Amino acid sequence: MRARTLASTYCLALAVAACGGDDVGTSADAGIDAALGDPTILTGYVDVALVDQDPKYTKIDARVNDAASPPLKLLNTMTTDGDCRLLIPSYPFCTTSCAPGVCVSDETCMPYPTSQDVGTIHVTGVHTAAGASELDLTHLVTSGSHTYSQGATSLAYPGFAEGDPITVAINGGAFTPPFTMSITGIAPLVVTSPEPTIDRNTPVTLTWTPPASGATSRILVKVEISHHGGFKGQVECDTADDGSLTLGGPLLTQLLDLGVAGFPTIEIERKVVSSGLTTAGRVDLTVSSAISQAVTIPGVISCTDDTECTPPATCQDDLTCR
Repeated sequence: MRARTLASTYCLALAVAACGGDDVGTSADAGIDAALGDPTILTGYVDVALVDQDPKYTKIDARVNDAASPPLKLLNTMTTDGDCRLLIPSYPFCTTSCAPGVCVSDETCMPYPTSQDVGTIHVTGVHTAAGASELDLTHLVTSGSHTYSQGATSLAYPGFAEGDPITVAINGGAFTPPFTMSITGIAPLVVTSPEPTIDRNTPVTLTWTPPASGATSRILVKVEISHHGGFKGQVECDTADDGSLTLGGPLLTQLLDLGVAGFPTIEIERKVVSSGLTTAGRVDLTVSSAISQAVTIPGVISCTDDTECTPPATCQDDLTCR
C-alpha cells in the first residue's frame, strides 16, 4: 500500500534538537548569526523519504519560505495517554475574509509564506541509481514559487544505509546566508504486526523491527478513521523507536465515538530530524520511512460503489455500506 507522509506538525513547536535530531546546521559565516531567525519557527524543509510503494523508491523535496506556513488543520488535544494523544479540530471564525491566507484563531488571519531562492542545494550521502553519492537538487521556479527536488535524477532504493552520513549544503543568496545540515540514514521501516482491528475498549499493539543500537530516530503514528465522512479527529503518537507501542483502549474508544467513515487507516513512520537556520527561521532536514495500513473496524464495510455492498445496503457518501 502506498505510504503517505505524515504531517510535520509533530515538530512545529519543538526546539531545534527535537524529534531525535542530529547536528544543528550552522551558517558558513558566523559573523552574521545574529541576523538569523527564531529556531522555534519552522519555515522550510528538506525531506528525504523512503517511499513504500510498488516499486519502492527514494525521493527528495525541499522548499524554504520567508515565514511559517499556516497549519493544514487546527487541532487541540482532547486526551493524552502515554506517548499518544487524541486531537480534535477547531474551527475559528474571522469576520473578514483571510484570503489568500487562513483564519488561525478567532479574528486572526495568517498569510501564506513566499518560497525563496536559496541557490544550489547540494546533497551528499544519498546515492543515485547510477551510483553517484551526491547530487545537486533541481531548482524549479513556477509563477515565482521556488521548489527543489531530485528532478530527473533517479535515486537508488534505499538511497543510503542505516547510519550513513547525509549532508545538505544550502548555498544561500540574497535571502539567507549559506548553511549546512547533517544527519544519519535510517533503515527502511518494517512493520511486523498485522493490519490492526480497532474495537471499543480494546488496546492495539504495534510492532516493528527496531533500528541498530544508538539510532536517534523516533516513531510517529497517526490513526485517522473519519476522513471520508468529514474529519472528526485523530490519534497521534510520538514514541521511542524501540520496536513496540500499545495504543490504549480508552483512547481508541474516544476516537471511535467521534465518528467513523470508510477506508480508515493507520500510518507508522520512522523519522529523524536535523535543523539549520535562515534569516526567517528554522529549516528541518528529515529522513523518513512510512508505512500506511488499512484498519478494520467491526461493523464498518468500506466501499466505492453499490456493487461492494450487500443489498439492501448501498454505498454512502462517507464510503461505507449502509
